[in-house]
Amino acid sequence: MRPEALDLPGVQEHPRTLAPRRMTLAEKLYLPLLPGLLVTIRHFFGNLFRTRKSYTIEYPEQRRQYSHRYRGHHILTTRPDGSVRCVACYLCATNCPADCIHIEAAEQPDVNVEKYPVVYEIDMLRCVFCGYCVDACPEEAIIMSNNYDMAFYSREQSIVGKADLMKPYTFDATKLGYRPYYPEEAGERAAMRRQAFDLVAAARGRAAEPPAAA
Repeated sequence: MRPEALDLPGVQEHPRTLAPRRMTLAEKLYLPLLPGLLVTIRHFFGNLFRTRKSYTIEYPEQRRQYSHRYRGHHILTTRPDGSVRCVACYLCATNCPADCIHIEAAEQPDVNVEKYPVVYEIDMLRCVFCGYCVDACPEEAIIMSNNYDMAFYSREQSIVGKADLMKPYTFDATKLGYRPYYPEEAGERAAMRRQAFDLVAAARGRAAEPPAAA
């Protein structure tokens, strides 16, 4: 600082020695920590005795309720005789943007079905759960569930085969997710089809009417 600046009112010379800050008695007794501890204790006993609304889910005892269109673990559906509905057309593997579906086909003994998958594998670590495989399947052979419990210890465990995709427990109606057919929407879809047919019939009727005389 310039010497002439010391003569100005309110201007003090910069200290040239370092002195430790003197703590107050409350700071020496750590009293400023008490407000934070009281907040923590209040939340602790509130959660312990359920005196207030909890915003957490006690997983795995409690599960979050997802939409029936949730895109979770895949399911391979079966026919009434228990055989897999997939006909190994490769449309799901072709439409998969992550290239995570591997299929090996073989001839089906049933003359009404051309092929069936000997190997059907999905790499869950590569899958992006977009649902394109469900949209592309012409047989409704692959759908998705609400199951989101997918934890793996190795890359090999993440590759799910046909046997795992056909587990019976996944066919619980409450665990079904993204799929092409929703029973609760059947009435709405039927009304939309009737409305479309009425519009087509009305258009055909107008086209069949003779043109009005000028």
